[in-house]
Amino acid sequence: MAQAKSLQDLFSETLKDIYYAEKQILRALPKMAKSAQSEELKAAFLTHQEQTEGQIERLEQVFDMLGKAARGKHCPAIVGIVDEGKEIMEDFAGTDALDAGLLSAAQAVEHYEIARYGTLKTWAAQLGLADAVPLLDATLKEEKETDQLLSRLAASGVNKKAA
Repeated sequence: MAQAKSLQDLFSETLKDIYYAEKQILRALPKMAKSAQSEELKAAFLTHQEQTEGQIERLEQVFDMLGKAARGKHCPAIVGIVDEGKEIMEDFAGTDALDAGLLSAAQAVEHYEIARYGTLKTWAAQLGLADAVPLLDATLKEEKETDQLLSRLAASGVNKKAA
């Protein structure tokens, strides 16, 4: 018979998932910045790398609130998204389409993170984890801002250059 699981268990497992994801993203961003041809895109990736470090720190604070060690859980979804980004860097290296591909890969990451942080914030509120809500919300806002920045970069020239 299956063991009873609660929303608290789901929250903890999802927290581990996004912690793992953030660590993977932190390793991928310098490679993406190095591959980017546009100076604005390079700068966006490096800025988001710094933000990601802060996001990891916030997650560690949430783990502390729960009385749990900060540790990740293998996340096949983010591994797949990061692998797609690596494939784009390899397949489109040196082409005008590279930056458009990097942008699309980065936005796939952002959309995944937005979904996770939105869910975690809602669950934290439901579970009465009032101190966790602003931490998760701060990261959610950063992820949305990054997504909007990437959209502006795409529209302002990266996609035109690729065409």
